[in-house]
Amino acid sequence: QVKLVESGGGLVQAGGSLRLSCAASRLTFSIVNAGWFRQAPGKEREFVAAISRGTSDTNYRDSVKGRFTISRVNAQNTVYLQMDNLKPEDTAVYYCAATLKPGWTSANAYDYWGQGTQVTVSS
Repeated sequence: QVKLVESGGGLVQAGGSLRLSCAASRLTFSIVNAGWFRQAPGKEREFVAAISRGTSDTNYRDSVKGRFTISRVNAQNTVYLQMDNLKPEDTAVYYCAATLKPGWTSANAYDYWGQGTQVTVSS
């Protein structure tokens, strides 16, 4: 059974940084599209960033461009989300996801999900 496990969330002041990790078992990240999504209380789950299989092309939601970086280390079978210059509006539960299907900004395209990690940014 495929399992994705996120870690690295926590409480940070505005302007600070966090690095989220997503480790996979029974799934090889290098052959799937991987993404990060987030969900704040009372809001819909939203796309944050994604990295494609093979070419490692990346895509980001506009509000995180220039602040967040998604990467993949094949040897560790892990996907990361480096988050810099965090803002209070980044506060949410962050989820790692993976898919073999095309399309990477829609949550509906993803087949596998982690349990989420809480990120809280104080002002």
